[in-house]
Amino acid sequence: MNEERRTPTMLDRRRLLQAGAAAAIAAPLGGYGAQALSLRATPQIDLSQFPICRTATDGPALTGAPRKLKLSWNAGAVCLTPVPVAIDQGFFKKHNLDVELINYSGSTDQLLEAIATGKSDAGLGMALRWLKPLEQGFDVKIAAGTHGGCMRVLVRADSGITKLADLKGKAVAVGDLGGPDKNFFSIQLARLGIDPVKDVDWRVYPGAVVNVAADKGETQAFLASDPLAYLWLKDPAYKEVASNLDGEYQNRVCCILGLRGSLVRDEPAVGRAITQALLDAAMFTAQNPSEAAKSFQPYAPKQATLADLEGMARYHTHHHHPHGPALKQELKAYADDLKVVSVFKPSTDTNKFAERIYVDIFSV
Repeated sequence: MNEERRTPTMLDRRRLLQAGAAAAIAAPLGGYGAQALSLRATPQIDLSQFPICRTATDGPALTGAPRKLKLSWNAGAVCLTPVPVAIDQGFFKKHNLDVELINYSGSTDQLLEAIATGKSDAGLGMALRWLKPLEQGFDVKIAAGTHGGCMRVLVRADSGITKLADLKGKAVAVGDLGGPDKNFFSIQLARLGIDPVKDVDWRVYPGAVVNVAADKGETQAFLASDPLAYLWLKDPAYKEVASNLDGEYQNRVCCILGLRGSLVRDEPAVGRAITQALLDAAMFTAQNPSEAAKSFQPYAPKQATLADLEGMARYHTHHHHPHGPALKQELKAYADDLKVVSVFKPSTDTNKFAERIYVDIFSV
């Protein structure tokens, strides 16, 4: 592997700033559709104050035979492109890890139980899907965020709907009433003064055909995640009216890495290694979206071209992957958000909750 790809801190500063700036600038433009994003060139911008993720690599490296680990993920989630990147670009190998990928499609509770009980050593999932189950006390510690962006509100272009507030009094198709996208956009509606329970008619459809509900006139909008949302936006019949990269959320993660609690306690060096490998892969993805797209292609829908996958890699904020205190603050912020829609009780101490469920993996 080339020396310049060895660690995020060794990557060229200007390239990092360009990759980060491109993602930050593209985020508010989600409403213009996937094609515009996929064709947008990386701007030649060097912002001296642009936030840079610094990761700790000073801990002792793993020695001996490669450490075998099981990592659970959703192989159909294009936002997890850094996982196959970590294999193809040798980031797991660099950290002396032999990682077995487990494509997990069960419930969140089952996934967290699998990690907590050692059936898997680590897993990737969405913060707004994990936080409520983690309140139950699963022995899983969140070590890092991995990226932001992948949830969207779509409507038919001729619907007359132009903004999230227009969903008041409308029917909206969702794949899961307890899903992270429904939670996220319910929070945003509540902040607009719209009661997401009384003022919106949420209707459940199979996730792969939520768009058909709008086509048939059964709903006026639908929630979707990439890659399907991105691919649907290539059709001029649809448009985006909101995403989880709008406003303050353009600098908030949506997906997170959880580690088995006993792994953190008994083998912290292994926990650091898997975390660092995935952060390395995330930074590589931000800086090399065309190469990253090739790594994800075997897992992508057949209708997704390499250009589509590259467009999604550019759109998702792979340059933003907090850990340590910054991660804790983002988890607390999401817990505070979930209070708004009564997923968490008003009495929940979100600071203590965030402290309990996360680990500053590079400090243990």
